Amino acid sequence: MEFPSPEIQDKSSNLTLLQQQVVDFFVDGVRVLGLPRSLGEIYGILYISTTPLSLDDLVRLLGISKGSASQGLRTLRTLGAIRETIKNGDRKTYYEPAVDLKRLVGGFIREQVRPHLDSGKARLELIQETALNSADSADREFFTERIDRLESWAKRGGQVLPVLQKFLGQ
Repeated sequence: MEFPSPEIQDKSSNLTLLQQQVVDFFVDGVRVLGLPRSLGEIYGILYISTTPLSLDDLVRLLGISKGSASQGLRTLRTLGAIRETIKNGDRKTYYEPAVDLKRLVGGFIREQVRPHLDSGKARLELIQETALNSADSADREFFTERIDRLESWAKRGGQVLPVLQKFLGQ
C-alpha cells in the first residue's frame, strides 16, 4: 500500500491526521477513475467534516486555489456527489456530501460513463465505414471481426450499467 509523501501532507497541514487520511482515500479513488485530484480532496474533506463547509473553508483547509475549488464543487454538484446548504443568518453557500452510494454511482454513470458509451456508438459507425472503405480485402475480415468485438463490448457495457446501479443501490 502506498501512502502520500510528506510533501503532499504538508500541503494540507490545516487538516487533522484523520481528515488527511480520508482525503487521501478519496484522492486515490478519483485517480482510479481518471478524475482530477481536487475532486477527491473536496469530497473527502466534506465527507469527514461534521459541519457543512463553504468555498472559503475548502480553499483554506485544502490549500487549493479558489478556481480549483469552485470548478471541483461544480463538477461534484453535477455528479450529484454534494449538495448545497445554508446556515442561519449567513449568506455564504455551504456544501455537504451526498453519502448514498446509489446516488453517487448513478451520478457518475449518468455524467461520465453514459455519454462516453453514447458517443462511442457514433464513433464505431465511423470506424466501421472507414475500415470498409480503406482496407484491402485481405485485411477487411480482420478489421470487421475487431470492430464487431468493439460493438459487442459497447452493447454489454450499456446492459451492465443499469444492473450495476441497481446492485450498488441495494
